[in-house]
Amino acid sequence: MYELMIETGFASAHQLRGYKGKCENIHGHNWKVQVYVTTDRLNEIDIAIDFHDLKRITNELVAQLDHTCLNDIFPFTEKNPSSENISRWIFDSLRKRLADYKVNLSAVTVWESETASATYFEE
Repeated sequence: MYELMIETGFASAHQLRGYKGKCENIHGHNWKVQVYVTTDRLNEIDIAIDFHDLKRITNELVAQLDHTCLNDIFPFTEKNPSSENISRWIFDSLRKRLADYKVNLSAVTVWESETASATYFEE
């Protein structure tokens, strides 16, 4: 089994509704996003997926979040834009975009700081 990972990022603001503390106020992060895919097969040139393709597809998605207030973007108008929910949204959105490739999206990790992250994966 092969596992590949790309890393990208975006900058945005958010506030956590219902949170009692500093994070209830609007504040920003420079988010880091790590995308993991797995496969047991390589293509005719012995790669799983071109890293450039994986990064392009991911960047097209996270561009929707870059330099925004996440609370103004669906589904975060209804769900809190927590690291947990952001990682799940990226995962679900990327899975659809990777359907034509012979890789399995295995996890998405979203870092809101150097020391705090949330990962979404399905078993």
